[in-house]
Amino acid sequence: MIYLIGVSKDVPINIREQLSMTNSKLKSNLVRLKEIVCGCVILSTCNRTEIYLEGEIKFDEILETLGFNSFKEYFYIKTTNDCVEHLFNVSCGFDSKILGEEQILGQVKDALIISEGIGSISGNLKRMFDMAIACGREFRQKSKLIEFPISSSSIAVNISKKNRIKRYMLIGFGDVNSLSLKYILDSDFDFIYIVVRDINKVDIDDKRIRVIDFKEKNRFIQYVECIISATSAPHFVLKKDEIENFKGYIFDLAVPRDVEYDDCFKDIIYYDVDKISAINDENIKLRKHRMIENRYIVYKYVGEFINYLNLREISCSINKIKQHSNGIYKKRYKTYINKHPNCDKKTLEILFKSTADAFSNRAIEVLKEEYLNGRGEECLRIIEKIFMI
Repeated sequence: MIYLIGVSKDVPINIREQLSMTNSKLKSNLVRLKEIVCGCVILSTCNRTEIYLEGEIKFDEILETLGFNSFKEYFYIKTTNDCVEHLFNVSCGFDSKILGEEQILGQVKDALIISEGIGSISGNLKRMFDMAIACGREFRQKSKLIEFPISSSSIAVNISKKNRIKRYMLIGFGDVNSLSLKYILDSDFDFIYIVVRDINKVDIDDKRIRVIDFKEKNRFIQYVECIISATSAPHFVLKKDEIENFKGYIFDLAVPRDVEYDDCFKDIIYYDVDKISAINDENIKLRKHRMIENRYIVYKYVGEFINYLNLREISCSINKIKQHSNGIYKKRYKTYINKHPNCDKKTLEILFKSTADAFSNRAIEVLKEEYLNGRGEECLRIIEKIFMI
């Protein structure tokens, strides 16, 4: 049995944070869990804690092993089909707070790698995670969600890229502009100036990137086409007189605003957080529609994996059919060469084996087809009688 014990992203953050795991804690938990189940993988992020398991369902024992007894009410269980569909949806971003976000696929990969390194994964869980990752890749490739960015940083950089901006200035280097830099690095650009109060706190090894002191920024504004400002300053960090001759795009991603903008500036295309938010709302609608259009990819992979599990149930019978067929050909071949010692033994052995394989392989194909169509048990009884296994 494959199943999932998890905590929803909708559980309050003060509870989720108590259930999240550092890498070292996650690894030690995997070591403990593999003593009581056939296989386990843990997916732990800021929004979810999910334990994927193979073996007998041991809900209370699993929670006790993890030290989560007092949080029992927040956990849910999903078994085989629901568990598989949930993981594949997660990989594609359907279950994320930010619909279709990209980071989750990397987190699913990391969970698999850690489990493999610990040796806690089973064959079926490995196959399920491999297929979930393949599903996530195909979904992103075909849905092209990158066309609808849904963070202030990605929207700003996306607009810049569409307008062939190649020279940037980032004012402030906190979470927002760290993400802006990441998106710019994935594009074709000439150079970036990063403006900070303390240049010693930013160390980036890229000749196209120059870290400059805040006091120097006005010397370099004339060389850039786009300014993305995201500081925590309580006042304007770019005054009117500093940008009156600027020509290009300014993205003011700060609250309170960083830029003292005036509508009289004719050569500046200005976006504040309200404008960005309006674009974001529209992009969310478009992204949701595109994701629903491509949901068939999830169903395709789920179906393939469920079929794989179903066929695993008859693997022993398939092996018996092959063994029986192999025994028959060897017996008949030996009988024949004893009666005809001067025959072409090599050619005859190939003929005997290929004939036996042709019948056994056809029987196996029919068994698989009938099993997937819900008639497997009756078909298996008939084949067992024919092959006397």
